Amino acid sequence: MGRIMAIDLGRRRCGIAVTDSMRIVATPLATVETSRLNQFLTEYLSRESVDIIVAGKPVDMSGNPSDCTRYIEPALQRLRKVLPSGVKIERYDERFTSSLAHRAMIDSGMTRTQRRDKEAVDRMAATIMLNDYLSSKQYQG
Repeated sequence: MGRIMAIDLGRRRCGIAVTDSMRIVATPLATVETSRLNQFLTEYLSRESVDIIVAGKPVDMSGNPSDCTRYIEPALQRLRKVLPSGVKIERYDERFTSSLAHRAMIDSGMTRTQRRDKEAVDRMAATIMLNDYLSSKQYQG
């Protein structure tokens, strides 16, 4: 059984989180420039077994696709071309992950300067999305 990875896709950067091999704990992995995402994933997947990539599904408060969809969909199409067979992409609602990431950073005692680190926020948002995804699967099955 491979790991599950979450990617918080952004125009400039992508936050990435991954589970342990037992799929119990989600931890931040990296922040990668969006232009280097495919290269990063190719290298990572050559070393680690990943079965599922959870990608954020940006929707507005009504559940309709948000404006971000216009650049996320093409990025996912490019990503699908470099993934090994057997690795599937699942979409997951990413609403509020950045807000929750900021809140978690405050609650953990990070200083204001540390919380301004956008890369840290991206990694934390991916971790929150992955934890939510894991929880949803636990209650479904």
